[in-house]
Amino acid sequence: MNRQDFRFFHRLRVRWAEVDMQKIVFNAHYLMYFDTAISDYWRALALPYEATMLQMGGDLYVKKATVEFHASARIDDQIDIAMKCARVGTSSMLFGGAIFRGDELLITGELVYVFADPATQTSRPVPPALRDILLGFEAGQDVAVVKIGKWSELGQDAARVRTEVFVQEQRIPAEMEWDEADRSALHAVAYNRLGQPLATGRLLQHAPGVAKIGRMAVDRAVRGSQLGLRVLQALMNCARERGDHEVLLHAQRSAEGFYARAGYAVRGDPFDEVGIAHVEMFMPL
Repeated sequence: MNRQDFRFFHRLRVRWAEVDMQKIVFNAHYLMYFDTAISDYWRALALPYEATMLQMGGDLYVKKATVEFHASARIDDQIDIAMKCARVGTSSMLFGGAIFRGDELLITGELVYVFADPATQTSRPVPPALRDILLGFEAGQDVAVVKIGKWSELGQDAARVRTEVFVQEQRIPAEMEWDEADRSALHAVAYNRLGQPLATGRLLQHAPGVAKIGRMAVDRAVRGSQLGLRVLQALMNCARERGDHEVLLHAQRSAEGFYARAGYAVRGDPFDEVGIAHVEMFMPL
């Protein structure tokens, strides 16, 4: 195996607690590395695992796990755990994995999962939709789509994401989350290939030539999968197309780094909004 055999990689740094008396990674931890990478693999597919399995009417159980050792990882090594779905059978799926330090292959492994009834743990056929998503991802297909529209078209799905993030997770009072601006705003919602809404944001006209993006929210299970960035870019493209020369937003301080990486700069001092520290950020278009 080499790096070119894989589309997906999960990077981590070896911690002190993971090495043994020989000062190399204890062998059992490599299975933990593969399991950690599998969790991120579902995120790369834009599939929140729990909600997806509930919609599919089943769950995945490990049937077999094998590890082959070629070389050892050591404390502070940055390693890349590569995963791919190699085969989908009637009720099982085979994942191939490899662990690299740079281009050096350290570990290879295989994980066999069975799709089964969670109550009886008896096998069931892999749902066609899940099969298509897995094989499509490995073939290079996109895993999500961003739709742009009015509140009357996307409001129900946008509200679902915003309720989960702002009202339930961040405990913002519901009466402070909804306003009349939703009806005049342009909304963006990102959907996975199961049609689940996972991220949203809205675009307002703040002043002539100045757009304002707000209500940016991403399902916590898929944060880090670039869906938030795709929503942000889609809204910025809409602002650019209507002739705006600048876009601004009020970023929660915890999300300031996300917007900075997207090219936004801070303007002014921090302020409080709905009980959460924010800062204004802007970008010329």
